[in-house]
Amino acid sequence: MVYSMTGFGRSTQKNEQLSITVEMKSVNHRFCEISVRIPRQWVTFEDKIKKVILQHVKRGKVEVFVNIEGDGLVKRKLHIDWDLMKEYYNSLQRANEQFSLRDQVTLSHLFQLEGVTEIIEEETENEELEQLLLAAVKEAAEQLASMRKQEGEALLADIQTQLSYIEKSVQAIEKQAPFVIEYYRERLTKRIRELNPLPADESRILTEVAIFAEKSDINEELKRIRSHLQQVAATLEKDEPIGRKLDFLVQELNREVNTIGAKANDSLIAMQVVEMKSALEKIKEQVQNIE
Repeated sequence: MVYSMTGFGRSTQKNEQLSITVEMKSVNHRFCEISVRIPRQWVTFEDKIKKVILQHVKRGKVEVFVNIEGDGLVKRKLHIDWDLMKEYYNSLQRANEQFSLRDQVTLSHLFQLEGVTEIIEEETENEELEQLLLAAVKEAAEQLASMRKQEGEALLADIQTQLSYIEKSVQAIEKQAPFVIEYYRERLTKRIRELNPLPADESRILTEVAIFAEKSDINEELKRIRSHLQQVAATLEKDEPIGRKLDFLVQELNREVNTIGAKANDSLIAMQVVEMKSALEKIKEQVQNIE
């Protein structure tokens, strides 16, 4: 099964007190990277969120956005620094005495002084919140995986189309290859006769043809291309992340095609090489998005 690394998923889970929305999107990436944006007081759930997503995603960059709304999410406490308040009070009293002032030090005044009071927020323990959160993550991850599967099916169809073009080009090259040496022999003989009307040295011609045949032999390259094509077909049927292996196989195919283009001194083969390189370039673009 082929999965794309591009997708989107969204889920909202609610009860009487809470509403949790989870959105996630993924793009292609060399490895699996998950980043979670969640309110600071709930950051302790980050590892659990990632574990749920990893059940559906093996490769790609996934961004997760969590929004939690509702009553009773946090518990507020008033913290009073009594020692600091006492310091303020004593200092104000000494200032009154030192400068002969009659200002009254009031409780409301003391509470307004910097650092005396602080409101501390603590998240409330809420098992139902965790259940809703992970349920939303699971549903969003399933939607993401479903979209990645649909995208993967489209990628697979296009790759198979390009592979069929390469197969046709390989067949055309295999059909043309045996005639390349004979054409070279004819051209060489004709050229020698144009330069020298005397009978050509047949042994010299055979030697030149043999050297050309050795340099232009593409049988090994064709065999390796067929082997790589078989590996690509087998890899596309595996139920596991295959993107990196496909990328390697495409590189190997491209190298063999370039070698054929450099070796084969024939216009028809050169034209098929161009066709294969065009198909491989399209496959390479698609492979970059495969998990």
